[in-house]
Amino acid sequence: MEVKAVVRPNKLAALRTALLEVPGFPGMTVTKVEGCSAANRTEKVNIKDELTDYSAKIKIEMICNDEAAQVLMDRIVAICQTGQIGDGIVWCTEVPKAFFIAKSSL
Repeated sequence: MEVKAVVRPNKLAALRTALLEVPGFPGMTVTKVEGCSAANRTEKVNIKDELTDYSAKIKIEMICNDEAAQVLMDRIVAICQTGQIGDGIVWCTEVPKAFFIAKSSL
């Protein structure tokens, strides 16, 4: 499974600490991204709001086994949820096959 999430940058340190405690945590890739809410989810008052509604976010990606996926998703929501618009999103997709790239032993 591939677990992805887009969250607030200020939640990354606490999220990393919480995920390290999850059995089967596979590690994660973290990318700086920007995003905006859907037009119907926020009220735009003027043109300045329209042009500046992008905010910094962090995208997290993990490949894990099926059993760990739900636990990781639940942990992400628990740590990153503030109840405000812009908290982010978390989702999961199937990965038919994946391999770790590692230096072989000689």
